[in-house]
Amino acid sequence: MIREYLGESFDLHSGGEDLVFPHHENEIAQSKCSCGGDFARHWFHTTHLLVDGSKMSKSKGNFYELADLIAKGHTATEVRYALIGAHYRKQMNFTLDGLHAAREAIGKLQKAERALAEKAGVGEAPSYEDLIGLEDKGLFENAWLGLNEDLNTQRAIGAMFGALKRAQNEDDALVQWKALHFMLHAFGIVLPEIKQEEAVDVPAEVQQLAEQRWQARADKEWAKSDELRDQLKDMGWIVKDGKDGWSVDPF
Repeated sequence: MIREYLGESFDLHSGGEDLVFPHHENEIAQSKCSCGGDFARHWFHTTHLLVDGSKMSKSKGNFYELADLIAKGHTATEVRYALIGAHYRKQMNFTLDGLHAAREAIGKLQKAERALAEKAGVGEAPSYEDLIGLEDKGLFENAWLGLNEDLNTQRAIGAMFGALKRAQNEDDALVQWKALHFMLHAFGIVLPEIKQEEAVDVPAEVQQLAEQRWQARADKEWAKSDELRDQLKDMGWIVKDGKDGWSVDPF
């Protein structure tokens, strides 16, 4: 199968850290003898994933398939973003809260991308083929260097957001816009289109709990505030605090 689709040798072979010995050592020996080539040039071993702080198990109720997460209202892009947030050789704890954070991060990327596009006077995002071999990565050069440092996605994402804060103030908006999309393609992140916000009908019970939480914060009753926040979360609402008040959004 490898010879048919990838040839005698290829760049990257992946697997879990438990496969290093003896499985992959045996595979190297067998495959080199079979094909006579170098087989895989690089071997990529990941740590095992934790879910909600423990090993993923159906009996624990923390076994998620992608279809389960989509049914909860999340997108494949959000799942991908959450999973690349940690270095592949460091153990990651996957949580639904992490997906909510991923949604917020993707929203920030959407808005920044649109702002750059408007300043550059462009519309449709460039394709992967359009960006192959892009030399000028602008302010996103450090993000690219992060990926080239043993696929350090954590460093790369941090550098990408750091660049976003400065990119909109640069005169070469087109360069920065292309560089941003170069990084998005490298991460495999597809930004959804920004939809016009629709008015959300907030149930009276949710409004009442949010008001009670706001008052608890004003009274510095932090435990009560946290309890009400968690209650709203269990009902499917995220509460956001502003300078002069609160807002709630469904998730």
